[in-house]
Amino acid sequence: MTIGGNDERNLTGCFAGLRVLDFSTTIAGPHCARMLADMGAEVIKIESDEGETMRTRPPVRGGCSTAFGQLNVGKKSVVLDLKSPDGLEAVRRLVATADVLVENFRPGVMQRLKMDYPALAEVNPRLIYCSISGYGQTGPSAELPAYAPVIHAASGYDMAHLAYQPGRSRPDYCGIYHADVVAGTYAFGAIASALYHRERTGRGQHIDCSMLEAMLSLTLNEIQWSQFPVQLPARPTFGPVESSDGYVMIAIASEKTFQNLMKVIGRPEWVADARFAKYSDRRANWGALMDGVEAWSRRLTNAECLAALNAAGVPSSAYRTVAEALNDPQLLHRGALADVEDDGGTFKVVNLPFRMSDAKVAAGHRAASLGEHTAAALKELGLAPMAAVEPLE
Repeated sequence: MTIGGNDERNLTGCFAGLRVLDFSTTIAGPHCARMLADMGAEVIKIESDEGETMRTRPPVRGGCSTAFGQLNVGKKSVVLDLKSPDGLEAVRRLVATADVLVENFRPGVMQRLKMDYPALAEVNPRLIYCSISGYGQTGPSAELPAYAPVIHAASGYDMAHLAYQPGRSRPDYCGIYHADVVAGTYAFGAIASALYHRERTGRGQHIDCSMLEAMLSLTLNEIQWSQFPVQLPARPTFGPVESSDGYVMIAIASEKTFQNLMKVIGRPEWVADARFAKYSDRRANWGALMDGVEAWSRRLTNAECLAALNAAGVPSSAYRTVAEALNDPQLLHRGALADVEDDGGTFKVVNLPFRMSDAKVAAGHRAASLGEHTAAALKELGLAPMAAVEPLE
């Protein structure tokens, strides 16, 4: 049984038939639960009477945030007062019917609400309970407040990125929240693994996902360089190459790529040049090599550079805005964008970046209005309508 009916587009999803309770806010947890919804699960988002904080984030049209919609499309919205006895009873009854719970409050919040894993596992031993937090559920930093930009700094990511910006000493401003997306994606994978484990054991379990550790996993080379220092080239390996009207990215990551690029720029003799022939020598003389590449690229437009590079099989791209990327015919071919709606109208969201030959992977068609499914949920649970809801602190 599902609250408010099934989304027909998700009936063949891998997780069809699973019920997920989404207590999370902002980005990391909602992103994880959105992935579960796209895979066919019934995701019930639990909100306060004021609504989740992202409901007010721009762009807002007709009182509806597309930023919220992107993270919560395909979910149902149920408003409960988690601080009241009636709200707690509703949660316990929902938990008894659920397979997965996702939360990303600061450690200790769910315990104070009597909704931590030990308490709810008594209600449903098969429950898979996923907690996403800045630093993990235990340890000296566990209860520190954390958002993605803080985790970027704490993980070393920002300073690692700065090391690739010659002549600069001030870290970049943060506008893209990698830590949220990465942690939410790791949590999704952990939940899928726990579901498989439950098939074999019959037991649920608690998942403790750390944003700090998730972010650290992005710095693969730097983790090793921190233990065993290496000499980096004066000019970073990957970066913008100037053309007559902009910049292109050229990725020289194999011997074949290097050899093909030398032909494209009219320097085939450099393949045997002592400065560049071996990978180790090439790294030591990377600045001279790329100066030669730019002597070629500066005479051409972006389009001319890319035409020559693509013809030779050299990985390359122009630097594009997100708006330009969204118009890429490749994304249209893949069906990478979905048209969804909320009470403010229609907008586009990105589908999950994979396709499956025998299962549906797609965003739901609607982002629910606040409390849209509360009445149906309470009716299913055999409970009366509730009074106004207090927001969580």
